[in-house]
Amino acid sequence: MSNISSSTRMTEGPIWKRIVLFAIPLFWGHLFQQFYNTADTLIVGNFLGSNALAAVSSSGSLIMLLVGLFNGISIGASVIIGKYFGAGNMKALRRAIHTTIGFGLCCGVAVTLIGEIAAPQILHLMGTPDEVLVNSLVYFRVYFMGALGFVMYNFFMGILQALGDSRHPLIYLMISSATNITLDLILIAGFRFGVGAAALATTISQFLSAFLCLRQLLHNPEEIRVSLKEIRLDRMMLPQIVTNGLPTGVQNSIISLANVFVQSNINKFGALAVAGCGSYAKIEGFGFLPVTCFSMALTTFISQNLGAREYGRVKKGSVFGVICSITLAELIGLLVYTFAPTLLSLFGGSEEAIAFGVTQARTISLFYCLLAYSHCMAGIMRGAGRSTVPMLVMMICWCLIRVSYISIAVHFIPVINVVFWAYPITWTLSSIVFTVYYFKSDWIHGLEKQKFSA
Repeated sequence: MSNISSSTRMTEGPIWKRIVLFAIPLFWGHLFQQFYNTADTLIVGNFLGSNALAAVSSSGSLIMLLVGLFNGISIGASVIIGKYFGAGNMKALRRAIHTTIGFGLCCGVAVTLIGEIAAPQILHLMGTPDEVLVNSLVYFRVYFMGALGFVMYNFFMGILQALGDSRHPLIYLMISSATNITLDLILIAGFRFGVGAAALATTISQFLSAFLCLRQLLHNPEEIRVSLKEIRLDRMMLPQIVTNGLPTGVQNSIISLANVFVQSNINKFGALAVAGCGSYAKIEGFGFLPVTCFSMALTTFISQNLGAREYGRVKKGSVFGVICSITLAELIGLLVYTFAPTLLSLFGGSEEAIAFGVTQARTISLFYCLLAYSHCMAGIMRGAGRSTVPMLVMMICWCLIRVSYISIAVHFIPVINVVFWAYPITWTLSSIVFTVYYFKSDWIHGLEKQKFSA
């Protein structure tokens, strides 16, 4: 088999080593991806002021609402690709890869249209403060002019990672992140352009990372090399990709919708609250990196090993990944709790805005271990082809219960701390449900019925 399969195959060798070596580039990759987002916030906050910072912050949850669906579908596609790769079924693998790219192109066009058309209505529904509405709309629309680049990068990255290659996406993110920061400094710090320039810098960087990933796929070893002529929507493969990816996509979108609801409640406390909580969200993004990289590593590890029918490795890898993730997440949570004022001051803004961010950080950060556990359990289920389970758990706990709690609690206790407590409460509930399902159901026994071999 090719060099890429022999050097990155996760169906052989020490379990801990395979997961860690795969997760480390993911960690660095997501670190640089956070720089994408944080560079906008840092530079905008320090050079354009609190209202501009609030405009960028208020757009974040809305952006994630629209891209979450297609991100989830790309995860589903990577599970199918990983299983065919683990089984050594190269013919089906090629069809899965090219169908994924074709579907990603359709998704990218769709999210661009939705973002451009629906932006004003949704921002109004969110109750975005009048003083930041114009800038929010400008940032949002410029950002979504480049949505195709963002969507395709995630699809390309999912393909590479499903093949066990987490190194090249890291390199490309480093390049595009440096490009993003450089453009921010030139356009905003240098020429003093508005928030639209921050979105433009991100858009250019996203297209660059997508192009670099595609270039790598076009130069992969022959049996897994992308051919532009083969890109199509295979009628047998597309249903598998959608069936595995749609639950995760729906889950992401609904969770993002719930976060839009949370954001609308934060908006009620004014522009300073929006700015401060938006700055904390950037810090939180860094804190969640171990959660993200280990859950993604587990999904790839499990999908490949299920394809190879290595069921013992599946169980051992799951335990190792969960323990590492929750340990790292809690250590980072302690650091965020301790150094919150210093970290938030880096984003500029007034003392009042920083105070809002500190309050949120010290309410949430000590519960990062629960978030890590929930995400890892969801990653395990997705890798096993059980993506409907985390969708239902998170829709109920993170969406329905979270929104209901905020609606009732804020009505009787109209303080912003009540909104913040919605996160640890619902993380606790989802952790309990995942634990019960994992140990009480017989889902693991049904895995042997799945067939991905040639």
